[in-house]
Amino acid sequence: MRSILLVLTIVFGSISLTSGQNKITTFILLWHGEKIMDGSEDPSLQPEGLERATRLVKLLEKSRIDAIYSTAFKRTRDTVTPLAVSRKLDVKVYESLKEAPIDEMLKLYPGGTVVICGHSNTTPWIANLLTGSKEFNEFDETDFSNLLIVDVLVKGKSAKATWLRY
Repeated sequence: MRSILLVLTIVFGSISLTSGQNKITTFILLWHGEKIMDGSEDPSLQPEGLERATRLVKLLEKSRIDAIYSTAFKRTRDTVTPLAVSRKLDVKVYESLKEAPIDEMLKLYPGGTVVICGHSNTTPWIANLLTGSKEFNEFDETDFSNLLIVDVLVKGKSAKATWLRY
């Protein structure tokens, strides 16, 4: 009897994972490229930051991307705009440091891939929210090469993060 229950649990568990309710959603989280230090609140990217944006397109050229989000600042939008153009996607603006926009992305793109461009504090915050951990601290203000890939089955409970540099 236990064998039958075990088999039924495995079979029905597999069915529920493939039914669309429990899909893994991938978040590609990055900090904007190098910005011009002109003292303004909304600076543009330096040439190095624009080059980093071009490298991002190449880095993700074989990856499926369903949506691209950015904060409202020029430096974040300019970092992901080349990627959006290459994929014929719009850059959608989200409000940072709020859980509701991330929850909405999970609902809109189950099983999909979402790119989010933020800041040295907001990018680790999203990774911690998705993984349910406090593993990620603010990024060093001089290191723009951080890229986190977070695969989420259940937000805050069943997620795995991979930290890359580009």
